[in-house]
Amino acid sequence: MKILFIGGTGTISMAITRLLASQGHELYLFNRGSRSTELPENVTVITGDINNEEEAAAALKDMSFDVVGEFIGFVPDQVERDFRLFCGKTKQYIYISSASAYQKPLSDHRITESTPLANPYWQYSRDKIACEEFLMRMYRERGFPVTIVRPSHTYDERSVPLGVHGNNGSWQVIKRMIQGKPVIIHGDGTSLWTITHNSDFAKAYAGLCGNIHAIGQAFHITSDESVTWNQIYRIIADTLGVQLMAVHVPSEFLAEVSDYDLEGSLIGDKACTVVFDNSKIKRAVPGFTATVRADQGIRAAIENILAHPELQKDDPEFDQWCDKVISAINKAKEELING
Repeated sequence: MKILFIGGTGTISMAITRLLASQGHELYLFNRGSRSTELPENVTVITGDINNEEEAAAALKDMSFDVVGEFIGFVPDQVERDFRLFCGKTKQYIYISSASAYQKPLSDHRITESTPLANPYWQYSRDKIACEEFLMRMYRERGFPVTIVRPSHTYDERSVPLGVHGNNGSWQVIKRMIQGKPVIIHGDGTSLWTITHNSDFAKAYAGLCGNIHAIGQAFHITSDESVTWNQIYRIIADTLGVQLMAVHVPSEFLAEVSDYDLEGSLIGDKACTVVFDNSKIKRAVPGFTATVRADQGIRAAIENILAHPELQKDDPEFDQWCDKVISAINKAKEELING
């Protein structure tokens, strides 16, 4: 197949790019050229800014595709632009949405693709919903061949999945553990969460490419494994060979006192117990199953991070914020205990 990815080098998309390239597809990436040195040799990069519609139209002139995959569309204006660029020029348009778009608070922790889309806590999720609504309207009214894909918490070898972290990713939490400092776990850490390795996600996504049963449909792609946040942080500590010093803090408190968007990422997402029913993607892609267990994927990510200093991005502001929150929690405990 002749495939174009908008983006193609991110956490989710890099694994898909590598897999499809290994399968011999004619693959093009339209992006600004970052991470190009990590790409397979048989991938063609078209360097440009997709947000410059005139530039993109000129670069893609006279080209048509079997599949166009959009990985960096976050607001309706961007998918409306894609419709103008690719209507009549692709047999399938696959849009990466988000499982965070599912109804919050949940009426049932078991999520299927028919679970309502509604998230009053996170603008990111509401924008994704609006993108989906536009694309499905174009499918119904104009025959635009859209497929919606909703990832949940997907990770790769460059970071570990966390509930609370700063702007520089997961390293600072790992560093705190190595230094013997306490780390924050939202809530009591017992809510169930689903993490999916990008290599597993790629297998299902590749199976949707050119799949006639995927047109006009929405799918989420996740692991079938459910773990608690306490288990996730314990796996990290065990891999590092350190004692986990966890401080559990209510999610609502963290959302109110944080300069980070924790209302959206916690109240609107990670603080909720979610278990995904993957029956639909398994029907569309027979044989698909996620095979990377949480402990295996996290262990491999930590080993890779420790071996690559460029992935160890310090975040002193987040570190200070953690110290401040933990100090406040401990002070409140002491005052209540000692009267």
